[in-house]
Amino acid sequence: MPVPVPLKGKTIVITGASRGIGRAIAHRCARDGANIAILAKTAEPHPKLPGTIYTTAKEVEELGGKALPITCDIRFEDQVKKAIDLVVKTFGGIDVLVNNASALGLLPTEDLPLKTYDLVNTINARGTFLCSKYCIPHLAKSTNPHGEKNTMAKYGMSLCVLGMSHELQDKHIAVNALWPRAPVATSALTLIIGAPNGDDIGALANSCTEEIMSDAAWEILTSPSTTCTGNFFIDDDLVRDKVATLEKYSILPGEKHFYDFFVSDEDDKELVRLKEIESSKEYTKTRTKTTKSIDSIKIIKVYGLIQVQRWDWFCCLFYF
Repeated sequence: MPVPVPLKGKTIVITGASRGIGRAIAHRCARDGANIAILAKTAEPHPKLPGTIYTTAKEVEELGGKALPITCDIRFEDQVKKAIDLVVKTFGGIDVLVNNASALGLLPTEDLPLKTYDLVNTINARGTFLCSKYCIPHLAKSTNPHGEKNTMAKYGMSLCVLGMSHELQDKHIAVNALWPRAPVATSALTLIIGAPNGDDIGALANSCTEEIMSDAAWEILTSPSTTCTGNFFIDDDLVRDKVATLEKYSILPGEKHFYDFFVSDEDDKELVRLKEIESSKEYTKTRTKTTKSIDSIKIIKVYGLIQVQRWDWFCCLFYF
């Protein structure tokens, strides 16, 4: 990655930041002295899940950042517009949007209620589009604007990355996606399969902490927006050369991370090959039908490896 662009004084909007990966990203950016707008539905304590917009805000302030907690349900346009207007009024603009909020239905197709299906798609794809829509005019005024999607088995969000990265290239607004290679032990995941407790860690033994995603997100957000866009990053690829060992992110030190349900070595090689094609002179001259097909291949190669198995559904929970 190029030399990082400091986040001090930058304004970062993070959806779904009351807990989990969104909260972890808020922490990482706060350590740089950034302004963090914390958008989430949870204003009052949840009976089973820790964290509210106010607890995250307090932590952000303690870490050296400035916090603006906003109750916001991204399904509703009026709430999103009001939230973005408040962010701009408070901090003077927006430099980064992290579309972290999402929902998931954990049932087979024949058992999944249409209401749940509508909820998942309204929050994931429509919510990403809606938040991006109202942030773009302000991102266009930033010196190093970024839009990021934390993406796992969410085709709609991923298509937003591909489409918006091309659409906003002339505005120098970067749009990238960040994927976890291994399970991340968020509070939502531990609620489903059991929280770590002594030797009774079970399936979480092969998981990573939320910090692997927040550190990877920091690498993306501090990169030049003019050159780093339209990518589907894998978390450990971004942090591997920054730490002595990836064991730093292990829930249980000594355990190997569970990789084989997500991206295989063969697909890593294919994505590298596609990246080499993209960097060629012929590719950069103009975007043709061929280059568009490369974008399609990128997303198909990644999604083609996601099997409809129980572990995959658990993995999707990372984005609450």
